[in-house]
Amino acid sequence: MNSVNALVLTGYGLNCDIETAHAIELAGGRADRVHINALIDGEARLDAYQMITFVGGFSWGDDHGAGVVQAVRLKTHIGEQLLRFIAAGKLVLGICNGFQTLVNLGLLPGLDADYQTRSVALAANDCGNFRDQWVSLGVNPQSPCVFTRGLTRLELPVRHGEGKFFAEPGTLEKLLRQHQVVLRYVLPDGTPAGGLFPDNPNGSLHDIAGICDPSGRVFGLMPHPEAYHHWTHHPRWTRLREEHRRTGKPLDAAGATGNLIFKNAVAFLQA
Repeated sequence: MNSVNALVLTGYGLNCDIETAHAIELAGGRADRVHINALIDGEARLDAYQMITFVGGFSWGDDHGAGVVQAVRLKTHIGEQLLRFIAAGKLVLGICNGFQTLVNLGLLPGLDADYQTRSVALAANDCGNFRDQWVSLGVNPQSPCVFTRGLTRLELPVRHGEGKFFAEPGTLEKLLRQHQVVLRYVLPDGTPAGGLFPDNPNGSLHDIAGICDPSGRVFGLMPHPEAYHHWTHHPRWTRLREEHRRTGKPLDAAGATGNLIFKNAVAFLQA
């Protein structure tokens, strides 16, 4: 079995790196937490890894917009390295602030093999404030996304102030037609949220919570999969425990759906 080395980016204001590295290792990979300056200065080599994860937090305090400063620094110093990383068939995952960074870099949505032009945005939540809640997500089964293979529904937490997905009508139509819309906010019964708050916590167009590039190897999402790597993280875990006890199921059968995203990534790279 091939070993999988994943780089988990750390830096100024980022705060989900430890959980993300732990989730990758639970999935069978090896994770190194690497500071952005180490990449810029050349102390760490991007080509030593098969996957890079841009984590959540508030890089540079979200000055000038969420993920903007981080994107500018990365594009200025290692932009070409990132393009070569993607061209080599490796994986890129952006979670929350990481998703915002990928969008600002132009690595998503990657339409027409263009990984440098910013064509979509993650704007301030329609509700006007920061949202910290759990959401139900529907997975597009036709998406090429490597990270969501075999998945249909997810429950994950969101915690952001700028998560509204926005794009011009032509770009939206192309993303939908090419099945690059991977995740959507849904109601508890699985039907589309239809913009309904708080099931759609930010007002995202078409209830979009995550997108990928045409290859399915670059994936960004606003919810936090690393925050649900054990079943006791779920807000209803005590009820789930009792339900499973009464039916004789093992406790871990309650699941931790965030793990599945990382397991898919590791399995793809080991194949």
